[in-house]
Amino acid sequence: MGNGCVTVPDIRGSVSFRQAPDEPVQEETRPQVSGTMSTPTRTALTVYMLGLRGFPNVQGGVETHAQNLCPLLAQMGCDVHVLARASYQPPHPLAWQGVRFHRLWAPRHKGLEALLHSLLCVFYAAFKRPDILHVQAIGPALITPLARLLGLRVVVTHHGPDYERQKWGAFARWVLRLGEGLGMRNAHGRIAVSHFIAELIRNKYAKEATSIPNGVCLPTIPTSTATLHAFGLEANRYVLLVSRLVAEKRHFDLIEAFAAAQLPGWKLVLVGAADHPDAYTRALLERAASAPDVVCTGFQSGEALAELYAHAGLFVLPSSHEGLPIALLEALSYGLPALASDIPANLELRLPSSHYFPLGNVEALAARMREFAASAWAPEARTEQREWVKQRFCWIQAAKQTLEIYRAAAREKESPQAHGVAQP
Repeated sequence: MGNGCVTVPDIRGSVSFRQAPDEPVQEETRPQVSGTMSTPTRTALTVYMLGLRGFPNVQGGVETHAQNLCPLLAQMGCDVHVLARASYQPPHPLAWQGVRFHRLWAPRHKGLEALLHSLLCVFYAAFKRPDILHVQAIGPALITPLARLLGLRVVVTHHGPDYERQKWGAFARWVLRLGEGLGMRNAHGRIAVSHFIAELIRNKYAKEATSIPNGVCLPTIPTSTATLHAFGLEANRYVLLVSRLVAEKRHFDLIEAFAAAQLPGWKLVLVGAADHPDAYTRALLERAASAPDVVCTGFQSGEALAELYAHAGLFVLPSSHEGLPIALLEALSYGLPALASDIPANLELRLPSSHYFPLGNVEALAARMREFAASAWAPEARTEQREWVKQRFCWIQAAKQTLEIYRAAAREKESPQAHGVAQP
């Protein structure tokens, strides 16, 4: 894979309902892609993207994915438009790093927000007539048959089986499964963020999807520690988790394991917030408040988050559901020793076996934490890990592959039954 990555503002961390007031977004000059990437000169494609809240400084795996991918696609000649949810996307600027934004209304309701916004977006796109409508995630993919009936060329990215998330009830899970089926059967092009998702698509729907893994941009390691001082932390003496405060991240497993590990002088740092706070969020914050060695920082971004990553002693991802975990990739890009649950998405990173523990096994996690905390990683090991993740997971490669999917979808010749749709 190529080594360069486009530089974008850091939004790693947790949910941000909208851009923080003290972090204004400015139209920036896009850095040039590394000369190792050759981009053929062809007619530019107009791409409209839906299924995300917006960016930059908006939390979520899909949002982080799009924030890194879209500027690179713009550099490669695409005219990229993001159909953002108005309550998350600030009214200005209307463009950022070559990407243009269209703020469309969406209700602030966990069950209806994505669906109603996606319906509005597909009619908006049908009026604007882009070359490609790129749908992010299987919930918004419900609109794929409608988009085809309206004559649009549709590419769908499958970020993971969201119906497995614990926050959804029976009806929402049914809707998500329906969206997966309609999206995978009716899209002109299908992208999976991991091999296991591509295999799921093949087995369930007899359709081929291109596996294009999430990437990472190798960060500059900050030496500053102001954020650590603000939260009473000591460098290399805390365990870090960066995620949304949702049940599938299994924060309680980590809190219990940290207590059982008995690491003198260490703290557990939970970076994140929730887009729709619920009973889980409240219970988690109450539990953390009762533990003197557990620190909840809320949403962090930019230099503050970079410092929290850079100076952690260990990163742990105990989650039960992931697509391909960007937060874990970012921890690895800082050279951090990391532990992760043994779910397929985490195993796909192919870390050494000692970096995994059985999902939900608090005792095993505590034992692994003690082992890692007992021996500090040498600078050489951190450097080697950074180079390893840089070579394997690169946003430039992801953008090049995505562009080829767009071109194939745009070239595809419709049959006389072009506007018919397949059943889920």
